[in-house]
Order: sequence, then structure tokens, then C-alpha cells
Amino acid sequence: MHRKLQPKLLSILREGYTRKQFQGDLLGGLTVGVVALPLAIAFAIASGVKPEQGLYTAIFAGFVIAVLGGSRAQISGPTGAFIVIIYGIVQKYGYDGLVVATLIAGVILIIMGLARMGAFLKFVPYPVVVGFTSAIAIIIFSSQLSDFLGLKIDKVPADFVSKWIAYFQNIGTVDPYTIAVGAASLAIILLWPFVTHRVPGQLIAILVLTAVVHYLGLPVDTIASRFGGVPSALPTPHLPVVTWELVQQMFSPALTIAILAALESLLSAVVADGMTGTRHRSNMELVAQGAGNIVSVIFGGIPATGAIARTATNIKSGGTTPVAAIVHCVFLLLVLLLVGKWAAMIPMATLAAVLIVVAYNMSEWRQFVHLLKSPRGDLAVLMATFLLTLFIDLTMAIQVGILLAGFLFLQKMSTQTHVDLITENLRDEEGVHETRDMSRVEIPSGIEVFEIYGSLFFGAVSQFKESIRIIAKKPKVLILRMRYVPTIDASGIHILEELAEEARDNGYVIVFSAVSRSVYRVMRKSGFVDAIGRKNFGGDIYAAIEIARDYLGKDESDAL
Repeated sequence: MHRKLQPKLLSILREGYTRKQFQGDLLGGLTVGVVALPLAIAFAIASGVKPEQGLYTAIFAGFVIAVLGGSRAQISGPTGAFIVIIYGIVQKYGYDGLVVATLIAGVILIIMGLARMGAFLKFVPYPVVVGFTSAIAIIIFSSQLSDFLGLKIDKVPADFVSKWIAYFQNIGTVDPYTIAVGAASLAIILLWPFVTHRVPGQLIAILVLTAVVHYLGLPVDTIASRFGGVPSALPTPHLPVVTWELVQQMFSPALTIAILAALESLLSAVVADGMTGTRHRSNMELVAQGAGNIVSVIFGGIPATGAIARTATNIKSGGTTPVAAIVHCVFLLLVLLLVGKWAAMIPMATLAAVLIVVAYNMSEWRQFVHLLKSPRGDLAVLMATFLLTLFIDLTMAIQVGILLAGFLFLQKMSTQTHVDLITENLRDEEGVHETRDMSRVEIPSGIEVFEIYGSLFFGAVSQFKESIRIIAKKPKVLILRMRYVPTIDASGIHILEELAEEARDNGYVIVFSAVSRSVYRVMRKSGFVDAIGRKNFGGDIYAAIEIARDYLGKDESDAL
């Protein structure tokens, strides 16, 4: 098996797994399991599915990704980034629609990994990531206000604007008991780190407020009153009836799930590398994420990816290998089987407080404010992604953000490509790039030399075409000096073919100078070299001038 497509767990076991490593993994896995318990339930509820489905995701997807993954210490499971997309799919297509979308996303992730596309994901623009992440944080916060305030709304609208309109219309139905439970939960979560970091504040808040609500009989919503309890049993595998029409409808959301899973997991793996001083295998991680998501929805779960906060908690607690992630899955499994029924007593206001803190932590508001000072192009990408996520759709936001960033990049690159006439000042153009003195080189009448700067690609060909037609004087020989052309694509080849055809029609010859090996290889494979003639390519400006002189000599002999 290719080393980069080998699971980290297998490599670690081959190196020799020690008792000391297991002790650290055991402590790390148990600690992160405690952290993951309330988050898995809260993320599931916020996503519009049953609370136990979050636990199924953390158990099944987390286990598969831990066994197959390319990172040493990553913890995977349900995350806040998925809440918006999952909620939208479930509301429109039901859970079966989510299963189909996640299955497609899993296949896409596996293909991305096998195609060695892990490195390409780093090219997703930073303003796009910050834009949709900040918007998701606001949406998560907005979705929890009803439970935090105890508003009496039969069905909270899914749309962001409609949701806030409903809140203002029902602000008079605020429940003081619910606010008290939510505020107390929030206070414990925020203040508990001053007591200790070993036990997460979310768990303490859940334990304390669940006990208070139960023993005082406070009239607030709980998981049981909302969902009817949490089963203490494993789900049976299930696959929905898949139709081609449903696959077509789910492909775009599936692509969003795949991109989110890939970005979040690889970002989490990079954070883990920075904390442990190791290197992850991005392609193997993508394969593992794909397999984990497929298994997750087969067993009743939801989409999963690497969780940065839980991964950091695992490492800080001593976890150093995928065994810690496996321990975390086993812990959650035991919780589900042994004490799952008690989870039904958790107040909804407490889970809302947990998610409000999650929303704040993932908001990246400092980075957002910093990016507001960026160039106009980056600012446009940031705001387009942010506003589209808030008011339209996350899928469209990511697609538009990436496309807009790509067009802006092409525009910048195209302005770097231009053509200058350098026949008269050829000597001044040399600098340190030539080893011979150009002062004695004379350019015969009838030869014009043009220097091309920048890549000849589809985004720059119009700029090149405009430049060459404005300054060209129809000489007998036109030398195109290409030492500063690093790349060329089919569009660049096409524009050169048009230029060569125009030269033939007007009775002059084109000679190429200093074409790089990579560019020459593309020209040769496309057939352009054979069409022009290999003799029309000079290794440097001296050779190109000699070729041009030969053409001038032939013209003179033909005239005689």
C-alpha cells in the first residue's frame, strides 16, 4: 500500500505501541468522551434530528475514521459546521434525503483521497472559510434563542429572517424559569474553567441543572418532553430507497458536505500536527472521512468530520495516537447503552447554552473584523460568502465564494501578462540574465523583438492578443522572447496559432526565443511545434536572431 494511503494506526502499531502511550490515550479518550457527550446530543438536536443520532455519529463515524484516518490524534464526530446544511436538508427532504446526500459525499471524499487531492484543499480562499464559518456561528446562535428564552413558538421558522421576526413577535412569551436555567448553565460553562480545566464546564452545567430541574420540578422543556427520551440500544443498519431523481437533487448539498468535511478535518489535522510536532496524511484522512460518513448514516447518524476543539482537548489530556479516539467512541457507546435514558432529563435551555458558547467560539469574529480591512476583492468574497450563508443557502455561498475568488485571482493574474517591444532597448533588458555582452548585437532592419511577461493562460490571452495587435508593425521576422513565460495552456496555444496564421497571411515569420522546457513540452504535445517548425525555436536571443537573419537572407536571395 502507498505510504500516504496507509492509516496512521497501522503505522503506529508497526512501530510498537507502548504501555505509556496507552495510558495517555486512555486518559485523553475518556476526557474527550466526556466533552463530546453533550456536544453530540446538542449538535443533533440543532440539526433537526433526534438526540441519539448525534451519539451514533460520534460512535460509528468516530471509530471508522480513527481506524482508517491519516492523523495521529484527531477526534471526529458531529460538528457545528454541519448544523446549517443538515437542518436544511432534513426540513426539505427528510432524513432519507440526508442519508443519500451523505452517502454521495462519502463517495466524493474517498475519490478525492484516492486521487491525491488532499493538498488542493489548501487553495480554498481564507475569506471564504471565515465568511461561511462566521455566518454559521450566527445561525447557530439564532437557532438556540427560542430554547434559551423559553419562547412559546409552535414551529420555529428555518429561514434566518423569518426566525428573528417570529422571535420579536413572540417576545412576550418569554419563560422566566427557562431563562434562569439557561443563564445558570451559561454561567457555569463560562466560569468553570477558573476552577479546573480537567472536567469540561458543559458537563458540569448539564449535571447540575438536570439535577436542579428534576428535583425542584421546574416547568421547563427537556429532551424527554421534546423528543420522548433517548433509547439505550444500538440502531439497526438502514439504507433508504434511492432514486435517480433524489440523487440529482442531493448532489449539490452532498458536494457541500464533502467540502466542509474535507476542510474541517484537514484543518483539525493541521492543528493537531502543530500541537504534537507530527505530520498527517491528508489523502488517507479524506478516505477515512468518506468511509466514516458512509458508515455513520447507515447506522442512523449524521455527517461527521474532524473536530478541532475535541482534538485539542484530546492532545492536552495525553492522547497521542488513534487509540484515544477509539477509547472516546467506546466511552460514548457505554454511555448510550447504560445511562442513555437519563440523558432524556437534560433541559433544552442547558443544551442551548452549550451551543451558544460553541457558536461564539467558532464565530472567528476577530478574523472577520481583520478581513474587513483587506483589499476590495477579498472583502467582496468575504461578504458574499457571509451574506449568502445567512440569507440564502450555505451550498450556494461556498460555490459563489470560491467562484468569485477564482475570477478575482484570474483577473489579477491576467494583468500580469503583457507584451513589450524591446527591439531598440534589447541591451537594457538583459541585466544578469545573459552571460554575453549584448552591446555589439545589432538587430537588422525587418526584425522586431517582443518580450512576453507572464503566463499565457485562458485568463490572459485577451490581454496578450490586444497588446500584440496594438504594437505589432508587421515586420519580416517577429521574434517572441518567452523567457518570462512560466506556463501555457490550451487557450495560450490557440492564440499563438492564430498569431502564426496571421503571420502567414501577411507574409512574415515568427521565431520563438528562450522557451522554457515545460512550455515547450506543452507546445510539442499540442502539435504546435511541428506546425511552426522546430527550426523556428531558438534556445536564446542570439540563436533567435541568427534564425531571423537566415530568413532575411532568403528573402534577399529570392528578390535577386
